[in-house]
Amino acid sequence: MNLPNKLSLARICLIPVFVVLFYVEFPFHYVAAAAAFAIAACTDFVDGHIARKYNMVTNLGKFLDPIADKVLVSTAFIVMLTDENILFPAEGGFWLPLWGVIVAVILARELIISGFRTVAASRSLVLAADKIGKIKTVFQDCAIAVLLVGGERFFDLAVDPLLLAGFILLAVAAALTVVSGVHYIVKNFAVLKEEK
Repeated sequence: MNLPNKLSLARICLIPVFVVLFYVEFPFHYVAAAAAFAIAACTDFVDGHIARKYNMVTNLGKFLDPIADKVLVSTAFIVMLTDENILFPAEGGFWLPLWGVIVAVILARELIISGFRTVAASRSLVLAADKIGKIKTVFQDCAIAVLLVGGERFFDLAVDPLLLAGFILLAVAAALTVVSGVHYIVKNFAVLKEEK
C-alpha cells in the first residue's frame, strides 16, 4: 500500500475519532473535534497531490479517496445536525430548516455525482474533478471546522460571530455545490448517452 492510500485510510480511521471527540463532553471538545476534522480534511488534499505528482495513482486509491472524503463530510454534517449548540448561530427558529436544506443539497450532489461516476466507470471512463468542485470542497471543509469551533460558544452575544461565519461559508459551499454539480454533468453529459 503506497503513501497516498495510507493517507486515505488514515482519513477513514480519523472519522470515529472525530465522532467520539464531538460527543464526549470535556473542556473544548468541539475544538478537539474540529482539529481531528481539519487533519482528516488535509489528508484529502495531500494524498491526491502526492499520487499525481509521483505517479502513484492506483485503483485502490481511486476507490478509497472519494469514499473517505464523502464519509468524513457526511458524518460531520450528520453529527452537527444533532447539536443545538451549532445549529443556531442566533435566536430564531428559521435556522434549522435552512440547515436541513443546505445539508440535503450538498449530500444530494455528492450522491448524484457518485452515480454519474459509476456510469462512467462502467464505460471505462475516468472523470476528473473540476476546479469549481475543488473550491466547493475548500469552502465546505472550512465551514465545518469554523462551525465546530463555534460550538464552544466563546462569545456571549445574541448572534455568535463564529457560528454565523461558518453558516455563511456553508451557504457559499451549497451554492458552489449546485453550480459545480450542474457544470460537471453538462460537461460530461455524453456519459449518459446510450451506446450504439
